[in-house]
Amino acid sequence: MGEQKDRMLRGELYRDNDPELVADRRRAQGLVDEFNLTGAEETGRRDEILRQLLGKLGEGSWIMPRFQCDYGYLIEMGSNSFLNYDAILLDCAPIRIGNDVSIGPRCQLLTALHPMEDHEKRRQRWESAAPITIGDNVWFGGGVIVCAGVTVGDDTVVGAGSVVTRDLPSRVFAAGNPARVIRQL
Repeated sequence: MGEQKDRMLRGELYRDNDPELVADRRRAQGLVDEFNLTGAEETGRRDEILRQLLGKLGEGSWIMPRFQCDYGYLIEMGSNSFLNYDAILLDCAPIRIGNDVSIGPRCQLLTALHPMEDHEKRRQRWESAAPITIGDNVWFGGGVIVCAGVTVGDDTVVGAGSVVTRDLPSRVFAAGNPARVIRQL
């Protein structure tokens, strides 16, 4: 493994134009393109492609096309979980989706970060990433955005259009921009 990929996986600043990372993204994009071109009746082929692409795909889990990701191998989905249409998972750090999770259409899970205060490093295209963890039996309404470094606890529901910028505990309903706990469940 090269230095930049190692830095990325450790959550340090790295350059995404590294040839190894570019090759990894091209491999993933080829599989994503193939997945997105499958027909509705090709459920077996979709599952086969996802098993090549993702780090883990639990029994009974599925994703609807269009689907986009950076690397694929950093995404783990538990059993009986579902990603609806137009999901975007920027997996520069691990994304772990628990069991029995339902993620609505056009949701985004974004692990990528860019230097905020070091303007020169940002200009030079340095970036980092922080993992996202989604607990068991979580439900995201359509259009939810989850930012880097966030953990969502078990049995939590996030309202449509919410932007989750910080951890959410288990068994709550959260909504808004930024998402905040509305009530206990």
